[in-house]
Amino acid sequence: MATVSVNTPTNKINITINGKETTVTKDMTLLNALTAEGIEVPTLCHHKDLTPSGSCRLCVVEIENAGEKELVTSCNYPIRNSIKVETDSELVKKQRKNLAEMLLGRWPNVPAVKEVAAKCGATDVNKFKSELTDDNPKACILCGMCVRACDEFIMERILDFAGRGIKRHLTMPFGEVDPHCIGCTSCAYVCPTGAIEIVDDLNHPVNPKLIRDYGMKINAEMATLDKSQCRMREVGTANIVDVMNAYDLLPVHNYKFGSHPDSPNIDSKALKAKYFTQNQPDGCWKGCSMACAKAVDGFEIKTGPYKGQKVVVDGPEYETAAAAANMGCFDGDFLIEFNFYCDTYGVDTISAGTCMAFIMEAYEAGVITKKHTGGKELKFGATNEVLECLHEMALGKGFGADYGKGIRWLKNKWIKEYGADAQFLQDIGMEVKGLEYSEYVSKESLAQQAGYTMAVKGPQHDEAWLIFMDMVNNQIPSFEDKANALYYYPLWRTWFALHGLCKLIWNDVVPADNKKYKPQVAAKVPGHVEDFFKFYEGMLGKPIDEEGMLNESARVHNLQRIIARMLGYGMRKDDMPPFRAVGPVTKEEYESRADRYYDKQLKEIIGVDPAGKSTEEKMKILREYRISQYNKVVDAAYKRRGWNKNGVPTIERLKDLGIDLPELVEVIKGD
Repeated sequence: MATVSVNTPTNKINITINGKETTVTKDMTLLNALTAEGIEVPTLCHHKDLTPSGSCRLCVVEIENAGEKELVTSCNYPIRNSIKVETDSELVKKQRKNLAEMLLGRWPNVPAVKEVAAKCGATDVNKFKSELTDDNPKACILCGMCVRACDEFIMERILDFAGRGIKRHLTMPFGEVDPHCIGCTSCAYVCPTGAIEIVDDLNHPVNPKLIRDYGMKINAEMATLDKSQCRMREVGTANIVDVMNAYDLLPVHNYKFGSHPDSPNIDSKALKAKYFTQNQPDGCWKGCSMACAKAVDGFEIKTGPYKGQKVVVDGPEYETAAAAANMGCFDGDFLIEFNFYCDTYGVDTISAGTCMAFIMEAYEAGVITKKHTGGKELKFGATNEVLECLHEMALGKGFGADYGKGIRWLKNKWIKEYGADAQFLQDIGMEVKGLEYSEYVSKESLAQQAGYTMAVKGPQHDEAWLIFMDMVNNQIPSFEDKANALYYYPLWRTWFALHGLCKLIWNDVVPADNKKYKPQVAAKVPGHVEDFFKFYEGMLGKPIDEEGMLNESARVHNLQRIIARMLGYGMRKDDMPPFRAVGPVTKEEYESRADRYYDKQLKEIIGVDPAGKSTEEKMKILREYRISQYNKVVDAAYKRRGWNKNGVPTIERLKDLGIDLPELVEVIKGD
């Protein structure tokens, strides 16, 4: 006899099914309990990932509760008492047969109806034949699954029923094609009769069914799991503000700190309560059920060329909110306006925020003054001044013109023209390869430090997931573990980019059974990796596995590295981070984390007693140690990638990948 396991004794209920006692979980549906016992119950309107409706009535069973007998639809009946259940009584069989005969009379040629009718002992197609009889083998049987799929998977209500009684039918609002339909095909997938067909498949995949099978799985996960995980459909990537602040990873004041008491002003709760008005698929994938992009309607602009106008703002996402925190600007209205003007001017919010945070720290340190900024007092939190600089940038005028040239250009100018301290600017200027850092504090994660610096383009935000693996979850403790992570994950993300796929549905919602894997394996989310591989197979008609994926990406990755070498970059010296990305630069910064991290590490890891030492002395020791650790992880990562100590792909590695072309080999000779 099967028994359903439960977490606590209070959740257990003993029920009797067809004369046999079994234990089930309180509030589970009766249909699920019967299925767990291996009892087949006929249905036409049920799908495991949709809210049950009981509209077809075929899952009817007879129960006895406190001495009273009645017929109930098992799919939506929650078990809350010790009931007796009969699934094959004469009354149940009669009821199911009558229902099946009525369905058969209305839709005699629909295979799904014929199949379930046969199971219920109904074969007479003429008993309920009438003027309503529809001989179409793909007729809509009004099960409602498409309506629920649209509502629950996509959070839209594009499909619904209209009319009453015999005039009841499925339609879109006002009988017209609804522009809100994103073409996700969930309705067609759950349709049991084929009444809904996909007629606009512009990509012409080799195996559309395979794609829809796995797409439906993702849609179902979004509908059932997202609300208890990252809440992407509710608040989008803004949920990460809350998480990063809690884990001391939210960049504050040019990455000096990892949290701030005012962060709730711009976190997901604040944005949802005051600003977000709609969900959007964001245009990146028309059929996306995550719809993580949010929008703010009717926002009145306070500065610049759109002052006084009410506009729609797309966002903000995490990186933009975190950029505001990095500038010390914890004001929701500023965040929305900054987001709007960056979008309007075609400016990346990450680079704009990180560069301004650098400017603000330099201003507060006296590197630059009002004389250099055109009279603007660019301290942390100067919201009006930030927007003024942004407008100047768009016009190519004033200090904004300098701001728009980025951190690397500003460092060189200030050193050359103002005699600024080159080491200090190098330490706090958060850029590598000329690209500004994305909005995560990497000081306590060696893997993340190397992930950012070794990226071909620079410290882009799609390298950021290594922080949690390394710092928070300690899933990659050794240098070898970190090197393997620095091999696999950048190549996995490169593969996404090569095929135009989204990272968010990989690990921003994870399968319910992902915890069954060991931590390092679980971090890869194997179930979703397989989903992506099946999508690839469905599109192109050929299978792919992990080795094939890694080799595809490695060819591109190594080619990009060699191209960078041709341009004068792509060597170890170009993979060196600003020290702010590795550890504390200022006394204030060290002391803010002394108890949690730095003094503890000096004593327990480096073997130096911090007692009696000045902050400056401790910073020097910590700096030397962390730089040495960084170099070790880079050495390990280079080796794993098949690169030499200078960070250049070896000829042997190019041969392994089948890209040892003479013109490429010529570039790396002697390196």
